[in-house]
Amino acid sequence: MSPDRRTFLKASLLAGGGLALEAFIAAPVRAMAAAGGATARATAASAELTAFVSIAPDGIVTIAGKNPEIGQGIKTTLPMIVADELDCDWAQVRIVQADADFARYGNQSAGGSQSTPSGWLPMRQTGAAARAMLLQAAAQRWSVPVGELTTSSGRITHAASGRTCGYGEVASAAAQLTPPAPESVPLKMPEQFTIIGRAIAGIDGPAVLRGEPLFGIDTRLPGMHYAVYEVAPAHGGRLVKADIEAAKRAPGVRHVVPLVGDGNADSGLADGVAIVATHWWLANEARAKLDVQWDLSRAKGHSTGEYRARAAEALGKGGGQELRRDGDPDAALAGAAKRLAARYDYPFLAHGSLEPQNCTAIYQDGKVEIWAPTQSPGRGRELTQKLLGLPALEDVTVHVTRVGGGFGRRLMNDYMLQAAAIAKALPGTPIQLIWSREDDMRRDYYRPAGWHGLEAGLDADGRLVAFTDHFVTFGDGKNTARGANFTLTLPPADLVPNLRFTQTTMPTVLTTGWLRAPGSNALCFMSQGFLDEVAHAAGKDLPALMLELIGEPRVIPPVGGRGAPFDTARARAVIERVLETSDWPAKPAGAARAKGFAFYFCHLGYFAEVVDASVAAGAVTVHKVWVAGDVGSHIINPFGAENQVRGSIIDGLAQALMGQAIEVLDGIVQQSNFHDFPLARMPITPEIDIAWVKSDHPPTGLGEPALPPVIPALTNAIYAATGTRIRSLPVKLPVV
Repeated sequence: MSPDRRTFLKASLLAGGGLALEAFIAAPVRAMAAAGGATARATAASAELTAFVSIAPDGIVTIAGKNPEIGQGIKTTLPMIVADELDCDWAQVRIVQADADFARYGNQSAGGSQSTPSGWLPMRQTGAAARAMLLQAAAQRWSVPVGELTTSSGRITHAASGRTCGYGEVASAAAQLTPPAPESVPLKMPEQFTIIGRAIAGIDGPAVLRGEPLFGIDTRLPGMHYAVYEVAPAHGGRLVKADIEAAKRAPGVRHVVPLVGDGNADSGLADGVAIVATHWWLANEARAKLDVQWDLSRAKGHSTGEYRARAAEALGKGGGQELRRDGDPDAALAGAAKRLAARYDYPFLAHGSLEPQNCTAIYQDGKVEIWAPTQSPGRGRELTQKLLGLPALEDVTVHVTRVGGGFGRRLMNDYMLQAAAIAKALPGTPIQLIWSREDDMRRDYYRPAGWHGLEAGLDADGRLVAFTDHFVTFGDGKNTARGANFTLTLPPADLVPNLRFTQTTMPTVLTTGWLRAPGSNALCFMSQGFLDEVAHAAGKDLPALMLELIGEPRVIPPVGGRGAPFDTARARAVIERVLETSDWPAKPAGAARAKGFAFYFCHLGYFAEVVDASVAAGAVTVHKVWVAGDVGSHIINPFGAENQVRGSIIDGLAQALMGQAIEVLDGIVQQSNFHDFPLARMPITPEIDIAWVKSDHPPTGLGEPALPPVIPALTNAIYAATGTRIRSLPVKLPVV
């Protein structure tokens, strides 16, 4: 282990007796920098994340859930790792959600499927070190060598004398010891795991089923008032003036507060008018009595129709900024035995989380206390301090609640800033801001739309020798909009000798952001869809083409040293496994029914998927999806892991089949609720078969990598069944 990744431990005595162990674990610089925020950037080289474990005299083990729980199960998974190396009984474990505290916990964001890969080794070391200290305390108590002691289910045994004790009995003594260097403590062999690999239900599951108040929207404080926040109907709009008198006289309304933001709705406070009432419904009803004038001039012309026209024009002209060039793609295309071209596109998407954006805040004595369902509490804390002009970060307390759906939306903290600003305007009054569903749909940070002009060249033997992609996306000419970036390792990059990626950007007033499997959720559709066309032109199927391109086992380093290396052996293994489990290429029985295949590597996970789908009267039915995935050597919690894969498959199918798309007219989002931006329903859920391909690599995350392949696997199945090629999402088929 390199010095900058070393883990340091600190032990202390709990009030009332027992062991408290804090593990200061230096995080990788790239992980901290990716978290964003001034604190993260300034301390990237020395930043520390902390796992906190305490053992009470009664043997109860309490582990702090450092990262936000957004349904991905990390509040259960990371403590499972600690508990296994600690060798305690899972029934003894209690988990508490940690508040936002960069100094103590480092990066606490939930995103990018990073929690498991960044936590795997440190959590093991923390648990193993705690166990070593307990063993040492017991050895001193009994005056026996540590090597003669064993542990099991939270108890220590000295077989020679028959003595035994629970962890709690020696916890206070252990707290007086100097913690060992974590890298010096032996870790369990995989065959010794007793908790890792067990299917364990989420720690909050029973409370969720009982309807207990876990989510941000459940927060209740004495004397709390409820707020709505009216903003400009068009993205980029600014407040001109507001007549608030009628709204102030509405039933239940206590305050109406116009707020002028910083003009940067992308990362700051949007202009708006807050209505505060005794009940949320009364506050929301009072909106109709506001008379607000907005400057919407900046949004004029920002419409999806205009974006499509400009993208088509850019693709027609060609050119663009060159992102990557390998070999001589122009010469290879000119000399190709067969050439083919196509255009692919996909729409803006909303996140559609079931719990609308909300935040509770109280400002008093120059400090603000916040309860927020956020994926990025540290960043929200920094932004709040800046917005309110508070002297120190410690003047902002952020209690992290369970999140009722994030999918990347809650990496942004606009709702936290709004609640904090309203609370500061009304000192001493707890304020709960709740967005309506319409607010949530129209004020999202949308997955950006994108357009691709693709071309490929095949030689006389049907081998792919050239590939180009001209990507039209959003940005200012220098930087792409949030979530609109391209992946330079997009297949078939590094697998074909002649390749060119170019990019053209155009401005947008829409706030954009990351959606589950950022970038990959769209790029995989385009890449694997067009490569399926290439395979058919070469007289092959897509799995055969991918295996041909992947070639011999090797590890391909990332472009410029950024990103993750690509292991062709792992890619081949998941492809071959899904072909086996799906009985590829056998065609399902029935007219207009077929299988489609796709593969993708993202977020450190390798996934290959096959979809069995049929088409009748313009409607698509997905019968079954086969999944093969490699996320490392261990599936820490099979229950949570399978749920993540199933959720990813359903999300992907909904994006393709439910008509999901955000349309904009002069900066105004036209969709408003789930009737015109429908979510997945039970009838679209197919049978899902999951096969794990384990490899000799540390475990990685599962929140995202299973999603991207299902969309092109579906559209490729539709082509195989009907001969209709889907190059635009969502799927639209003629009714025959």
